[in-house]
Amino acid sequence: MREHFIWVTTRRIRPGTLEEFEQAWRPEPYPEGLHHAYAYWTEDGLEITGVSFWDSKEACDAWRESEGEARRREAMAPYVVEEREGFYRGRELAVPVR
Repeated sequence: MREHFIWVTTRRIRPGTLEEFEQAWRPEPYPEGLHHAYAYWTEDGLEITGVSFWDSKEACDAWRESEGEARRREAMAPYVVEEREGFYRGRELAVPVR
């Protein structure tokens, strides 16, 4: 099975700012080595978890240390109350066919 490299960030945001946060969240330029990115939010729109799939930990670290990521975090800052993040390695689980 193919190994995946994943960066997960969970943020609590200020009430009523989901739309503005989503605009600030989009990376510019698009990071090299990023394959897929997903955002999941709670029903109340106060917590968002971002999951991104990378070529390698090095590619993710290069983006996290980049000027583009610094600008993105600065743009998101007015909306963020709390943030947690982590980098993971893993594989797809085989789900039996029913």
